[in-house]
Amino acid sequence: QVHLVESGGGSVHTGDSLTLSCAVSGLTFDVNDMAWFRQAPGKEREFVSVIVVPRWATHYADSVKGRFIIYRDNAKNTVYLRMVNLLPEDTAVYFCAAGVVTESNYYTEIPYQYWGQGTQVTVSA
Repeated sequence: QVHLVESGGGSVHTGDSLTLSCAVSGLTFDVNDMAWFRQAPGKEREFVSVIVVPRWATHYADSVKGRFIIYRDNAKNTVYLRMVNLLPEDTAVYFCAAGVVTESNYYTEIPYQYWGQGTQVTVSA
């Protein structure tokens, strides 16, 4: 059975930093592309970032470019999202997801077969 378990969320202030982790079990981690999405209250879930195997190419939503970094540790079956200079508009539940993406669909939910339960990030002014 596949499990994706996020951790590292919390309540912080504008300008603070957080690092989210997503521990994966039950699938061959190093052949899966890994992504982060987020869902703010009253809004649809949106793409944040993806890291694509085998070259670990990364893509980011425009709203987080320059502030968020995605990386992975295949030895630990874990993907991370380092978030700096957090803003109130980053407040959301953050989800990690696993799948096999293409250049035309990585920012949609379509290619992601497995999802975590999410971790809450709250940024106050």
